[in-house]
Amino acid sequence: MTKPSQEGPEPHYDKVVSGYASFHHPAPFRCEWGGELPEYTLAYETWGELSPERDNAVLLHTGLSSSSHAKSHANNPNPGWWEEFIGPGGAIDTDRFFVVCTNLLGGCYGSTGPASPDPRTGEPYATDFPILTVADMVRAQLPLLDHLGIDRLHASVGASLGGMQSLLLASEVPERVGRAVSISAALRSHPQSIALRFVQRQAVMADSDWRDGRYYGVSFPSRGQRVAREIGTITYRSGPEWLERFGRARNDDSRPPRLDEDFEVESYLVHQGEKFCLQYDANSYLYISKAMDLFDLTDDSQGRPRIEAIGAPTLVIGISSDLLFPVWQQRELAAALEKNGARVTYAELEAPYGHDTFLIDLERVGGAVKAHLEE
Repeated sequence: MTKPSQEGPEPHYDKVVSGYASFHHPAPFRCEWGGELPEYTLAYETWGELSPERDNAVLLHTGLSSSSHAKSHANNPNPGWWEEFIGPGGAIDTDRFFVVCTNLLGGCYGSTGPASPDPRTGEPYATDFPILTVADMVRAQLPLLDHLGIDRLHASVGASLGGMQSLLLASEVPERVGRAVSISAALRSHPQSIALRFVQRQAVMADSDWRDGRYYGVSFPSRGQRVAREIGTITYRSGPEWLERFGRARNDDSRPPRLDEDFEVESYLVHQGEKFCLQYDANSYLYISKAMDLFDLTDDSQGRPRIEAIGAPTLVIGISSDLLFPVWQQRELAAALEKNGARVTYAELEAPYGHDTFLIDLERVGGAVKAHLEE
C-alpha cells in the first residue's frame, strides 16, 4: 500500500546560536508583577537601511518559540522563520523599510532568559527568573530602539504572541508607533487557550528531570517538553489539513496496531516534539507561555484599559481554521479597536493550515501586510 506523503508546508525553525547582534541594558529592569532583573541583553537582527530621517523602521515581533532570525543575511545565511516575507519588493520591502527583529526577553536565542546566568550568583536564573508579561517584553525593546536612534516606528508588526506584542507596544507608547499589524492574536487570552497552555506547562513540570526548573548541567525534561510541543502542534495546525495530508494512514499496515506511534499523524507529532527539545529551553517555554496567558488589553487595573490608548491604524488578520486564536477573537479585537476610535483594516482568510497560516501563506498574509505598510 502506498502511504500518503507527509510532505506539507512547514515553517522554518532553527536553533540560532550566532549571527545576531546583542544589546546590553546595564540598569535594573523592574517587571510588571514585581520581580527585577539586574540587567538584561536582547539579541536582534536587522535588514534594510534606516533612512536619514529615521522614519522607516518596522519592528517585527516573534511568536513564542521564534528567534530574531526572521530572514537570512550575510552573518547567518540559513532561512529565517519569515524568510519569504522580508526582502526587496517583499511583504516587508527592505528597499523601503529598515526591519528590526529581537529575540524575546525570557527567550533562549541570545536574549536574557531563565537559562542565562544571574550576575548576582553566577548560576542560571532557572525559576528564580521573574514572572514576565507581554508588556515587559515590549518595554525591554524600547531602550534598544533608543540605541538604534529610532524615536518613532513606521510600524509594529507581529503574529500570535507577536501580535500581542505589536498591540501592547501601540498602547504603551502610542506616540512611537505609526501603525500596527496583529495577525492571529487576540484582545485578551481566553480560557480555552489558557487551559491548553496550562496543560503544556504541566507536562514539562511533571517530568522528573525538570527538577523544579533547576535542571541545567544535570538533566533536561525532554519527555515532558516533547509532550508539551505535541499538544502545541495540534493547536497550530488544523484537522482538514491533516485529513488531506495524513488521512488514517498507518506507519506499517503489515503490523498489528501499537499503543505508541502507529498512525502517520502520530509520528509527525513525535517528530515535531523531539525536534523542539533540541532547540528550545524548557523554562523559557514555561515563562513565555505564562506571559501569553496574562495578556489582556481590557484590564483596567493599571488605569484605563490599554485598548483605549491604541490610535494607530491597525491591520487585524484572522484565519478560518485557527484553533488557538479562532476568528471570532479577531473579530472581537477589530470591533474593540474600532469602538475606541482606531482605524482598522480587517481581513479574514480561508486557509487549511490553522494558526501557522501566518508563517506559510505569503500571497494573502504577505499581501495584506504589504498593503497596510505601504498605503
